[in-house]
Amino acid sequence: MRCVRQTTFVKGIYMVETQLRRGRAVSRQGRVLLNVGAASLLAMLLAGCETFSTSQPSAVQEPAAAPEIPSTIRSSELVGRWGLASYQNPNDRARTEAAARGQCKNPYVIGAGANGGVVMHLADEATPQELRLKGSPSGKNYIGPEGPAGGEKDREIISFDGKVLVTRFIDKDAGTRYGNMVYVRCAPRA
Repeated sequence: MRCVRQTTFVKGIYMVETQLRRGRAVSRQGRVLLNVGAASLLAMLLAGCETFSTSQPSAVQEPAAAPEIPSTIRSSELVGRWGLASYQNPNDRARTEAAARGQCKNPYVIGAGANGGVVMHLADEATPQELRLKGSPSGKNYIGPEGPAGGEKDREIISFDGKVLVTRFIDKDAGTRYGNMVYVRCAPRA
């Protein structure tokens, strides 16, 4: 194989080329120059991308608040006098409902709130306050303070048939202490 070396002057830089019989190979100096040129071209192209953007900074849009899903239970359905008891073991539900009926002598009163909610106690709070009925995309219903459905202070409505309401606090500690709360509607006063 016969090699011929040739030196050329291109744009102020001497380039040494080695010419092979079956092709052409660029020397190490030439490759370095080629790599530096490619990197420079890439840097200019990337810098040019920023200059073509608009001069006004784009406003960062916050995601719109998800629309509030209404509960499938109306607050007016919960207003009234209720016997109250609770259970931990699901097997005790029937017995607990009977115990709750017995509490109608000293009922728990769910009042109507001024803003369309219901007046009830939150876990570990002595003073009742207006709570909202909230729906969720999963179809579950919740009772709790203002905020998204399923918040830490909410209680999930496990079941409601118009006469018996079963709820459980979302907060694990409160849910463990209070268990499943069974409200049985008391007969109207005579």
